Amino acid sequence: MNRMTRLDTAPHPAAAVQWWKGAAIYQIYPRSFADANGDGIGDLKGVTRHLDYVAALGVDAIWLSPFFTSPMKDFGYDVADYCDVDPIFGTLADFDELIREAHARGLKVTIDQVYAHTSDQHAWFAESRSSRDNPKADWYVWADAKPEGSPPSNWQSVFGGPAWTWDARRGQYYLHNFLSSQPQLNCHSREVQDALLGVARFWLDRGVDGFRLDALNFTMHDPKLTDNPPAPDDGTPRTRPFDFQLRKHNQSHHDVPHFIERIRDVLDEYDAIFTVAEVGGQDALREMQLYTHGHKRLNSAYGFDFLYAPALTPELVATALADWPDRPGMGWPSWAFENHDAPRALSRWCAPDEREAFARLKIAVLAALRGNVIIYQGEELGLTQVDIPFEQLQDPEAIANWPLTLSRDGARTPMPWQAQDEHGGFTSGQPWLPLGEDNLARAVDRQDGDPASLLNLTRELLMLRRANPALRHGACTVELADAARLVLRREADGHTIFAVFNMTAQPAAWPADLAQTGPALMAINGASPGHLPPFGAVLIREKE
Repeated sequence: MNRMTRLDTAPHPAAAVQWWKGAAIYQIYPRSFADANGDGIGDLKGVTRHLDYVAALGVDAIWLSPFFTSPMKDFGYDVADYCDVDPIFGTLADFDELIREAHARGLKVTIDQVYAHTSDQHAWFAESRSSRDNPKADWYVWADAKPEGSPPSNWQSVFGGPAWTWDARRGQYYLHNFLSSQPQLNCHSREVQDALLGVARFWLDRGVDGFRLDALNFTMHDPKLTDNPPAPDDGTPRTRPFDFQLRKHNQSHHDVPHFIERIRDVLDEYDAIFTVAEVGGQDALREMQLYTHGHKRLNSAYGFDFLYAPALTPELVATALADWPDRPGMGWPSWAFENHDAPRALSRWCAPDEREAFARLKIAVLAALRGNVIIYQGEELGLTQVDIPFEQLQDPEAIANWPLTLSRDGARTPMPWQAQDEHGGFTSGQPWLPLGEDNLARAVDRQDGDPASLLNLTRELLMLRRANPALRHGACTVELADAARLVLRREADGHTIFAVFNMTAQPAAWPADLAQTGPALMAINGASPGHLPPFGAVLIREKE
């Protein structure tokens, strides 16, 4: 056996906490989850049909990546209508059914909100660009050219090239921090903020339980359009002009927290709403803590500590946890090892012949962390990064920066449901991206009935976390973090659980000062109290 099933999962009494604190959240990328109509693209009906599978994982909520009306130049993060469903995903009625069915299974539903920019196909932008004196003239960031005709500042876009595009109709440049088809909203404007808060209310009224706020630190810029200074060369590869600047003025304005407090005021009108900020960039930690500080801002921030890390080490985990101490006013972290933008973790963190054992260790580490844990669809199956040839690429960033940027498409490949089906049971048509032969072999139907599978281990770990307040929302102390071993002490309501990990491919000694007695709740990869084989892990309840 690769693991020992838990001996005691009975929950201990605990003070009432909000549902999201310590929650396990399952990220669904609708385009790649399940296709109900056979067009090769996943849809909301496909999600609804597989909610029993999601609920059986033991998660508390789902997070749906964008499904709004969009020209799909950035696959839904370029929104053309905030308050409707794109036809490729279905209808508002399909969304309402999804909400009902998720809630019937005890699942909360969180969705993305993209407030930094819209699509250039949005009606707001069409009006804004039509003249300099229309009612929405200042809803986007417009600026005159410099005397010689060049852009107003030296700001560069994430996807390559200047962050400014000339618009002949207005005779001005407009700002876009991402694609030129994603014009930047002017969130300094009270009217724009009011409109976005109206969007939030629209979805909250439909039963949504929370939001992930995309690219939140991009919502406001320096109105003086001050040039960004050059970034010092720290040896990190630079694949885009964006990488050559310190982004001090095109994002992260000091008024962003005031807008966040307005968002929180709206959310507080509804019951138990959860909001998590996505904040990337050079000053991400400070901004994440700022945006979640106290009780008037957001509940949590989405950490990037693990998403692009080249290795999972005890030091990395210890550092990430230390950044979010349990003290008054401090926000609550949310952790993810994978998502739709980052390469699959097993392809980054271990050799191919180590993946089976390492995948079990990895999910055990995630389940033991203090904070919310976010599992990206297919992570519970051990999916790896698929190598997508250039001619099949869909990702605009990868196409623009080929071959220097690893394609995000490789982590967005369709979910394999049936190993013997040509398209993995994802669709009856031609899938929008290939599934990859290795991932097809890891399909749900192949793992579901196998007690030793990663899928079933994930279910056991998430159920164990849910049943034990110490793991779900308890205090966390890093007892040991050396080159090989990580020991976490989790405590709540007078109960203590030790999570002991050997994060290397060689055997490690049991920590000398850690008792080997007490009920073992879970043991992985042949580990046991006192014994840590390669990638071994043990969760032990302190003897009471």
